[in-house]
Amino acid sequence: MALRHAVLAALLDGEYSGYQLAKAFDVGVANFWHALPQQLYAELAKLEKEGLVAGRQVVQETRPNKRLFHVTDAGRAELEKFAAAASKPSFIRDDLLVKVQAADRIGTEPVIEQLEERASAAEAKVELLGKLLRQLRGDADEEEFLRRGERIGPYLTCLRGLSFEREHRDWCLRIAAVLRERQTTRAER
Repeated sequence: MALRHAVLAALLDGEYSGYQLAKAFDVGVANFWHALPQQLYAELAKLEKEGLVAGRQVVQETRPNKRLFHVTDAGRAELEKFAAAASKPSFIRDDLLVKVQAADRIGTEPVIEQLEERASAAEAKVELLGKLLRQLRGDADEEEFLRRGERIGPYLTCLRGLSFEREHRDWCLRIAAVLRERQTTRAER
């Protein structure tokens, strides 16, 4: 997947400025695609040049003018082509796992601290994603929303993000506990 597809998918919900798109990425899209704001602005410019998004200038009296972008028919066609293509398997690429891999041969305290920090960050994302899911479904309970909700895609990706963050938090806490216990056992010998 390229950043272009993530941007096009995010713009399906309506018109966004670059700033609003960055906020949308921070909250909803970030659990499956990370991009810095400057990458998003550059991608919007490319997509507009290719005719996949269209932008319009909005004049604001008390603030600087802004550009709002929306997906064009060509952009929708690009997304449909992308959706029909075979997906590649996902993989994990994480520097913390390299540190855990080496934990037997190096000092484990810094690794334990990083695992606990990661668990804390994952817990914060669990709370954020839970809040976002409640906002997306409104007054409906989850099963009702899943059956009849109008815009289901963002909800489903947030569910995946929530599941990932919970599992990541639990794994980090477990591995930190295992390493700490091994430290204690070695100290007792």
